[in-house]
Amino acid sequence: MNYINNFIIIDDDKVNNKVCTKILEQMYPKAGIVDFLEARKGLDYIAEKFTQNENERAVLLLDIIMPVMNAWDFLEEFEKLSESIKSRIKIYILSSSVDKNDMAKAHANKYVEYYLIKPLTKESIHLIVHVLEKRLAAAGSK
Repeated sequence: MNYINNFIIIDDDKVNNKVCTKILEQMYPKAGIVDFLEARKGLDYIAEKFTQNENERAVLLLDIIMPVMNAWDFLEEFEKLSESIKSRIKIYILSSSVDKNDMAKAHANKYVEYYLIKPLTKESIHLIVHVLEKRLAAAGSK
């Protein structure tokens, strides 16, 4: 179960998406990386791609504050997807918000793995990888 082969970035900030993509490309040159400026398009992509390929897994970097559909709206819609799809997407909030309410709301959501503060850094990616590897190892030992 290798999540590090695919990354999905959902953020309405083009510059942030470019920065994230560059960092991810440097660290994982063979990874599939897609980004979306609109949360609905990202959700539609996940629903389609992960229905078609049951071996597909991904790390999703999700911004909170976006027009039309924000992260909380996205997570409500994500909840409606099949368990098979939801179990293969690991969601990390990536936000400039340091609001304690946003952080608490993210941590309370069962689909959010962790809350990261922008900008994305190599250290943040190392943290994501470390947490995922640790959880996967613990799940494998059960």
